[in-house]
Amino acid sequence: MGIEIRPIQPEDIPSVVECIQLAFADDPYHQWAFDTRPGKFNKERNFASLKAKCEWGMRNALFYVATDADQPDGPVLGVSMWMRPRTADDKQTWAEWLDDYILWFKQGWNLVRFQGRGGLNTNRYWIWKREQAIAQAEIWTDPNGYYFCNIVTVRPGIQGKGIGRRLFEVVTARADEEGRKCYLESSKEEPNIAIYEKMGFRLARKMVCEDNGDICDLFCMVRDPQPLS
Repeated sequence: MGIEIRPIQPEDIPSVVECIQLAFADDPYHQWAFDTRPGKFNKERNFASLKAKCEWGMRNALFYVATDADQPDGPVLGVSMWMRPRTADDKQTWAEWLDDYILWFKQGWNLVRFQGRGGLNTNRYWIWKREQAIAQAEIWTDPNGYYFCNIVTVRPGIQGKGIGRRLFEVVTARADEEGRKCYLESSKEEPNIAIYEKMGFRLARKMVCEDNGDICDLFCMVRDPQPLS
């Protein structure tokens, strides 16, 4: 298997969404934020929401897919989406504002079209966003900004082949060249923390999201720029 890491293309989106849905089915945050009981979780609704986010990410993020170079028509094997660093002086551009509005409109249309949020617990979503804002305000102290790994995942059944590392390195190498830090949040303590530590990340803070005694922990990790070899 020859792994190729390349920027996402529009035709990749259905396979990208499928990869994300499969990989995150047992994710602790997904289990906490969504009602996954039969008849409650709408996979089609979730697909439409992720599709809209992918379309937004193509224009506003560093968005990569891993594919098998020997099977150009095969499924996407892994996905990573990174938010670009924003310095203390950077302001949102009009183009970014417009894309945010378009995403908001698409998600609003999905809400109407599917007559609901497909099982998303909006109260828990906003609990997470509040705790995330608090954690990032404490951790993000570098005025040069951080490369934020918004998502990284590998299709179930093919982990352990170095695909995830390649999806990290395409951006961490860039961060090292620029002398910038990277940041991620993981909802799995094991084995993820040990894996990320091998790639230069360190645990900076545990984020605790709690709703009526039901808790989801997320682990905030930072990677300092590494010396260039």
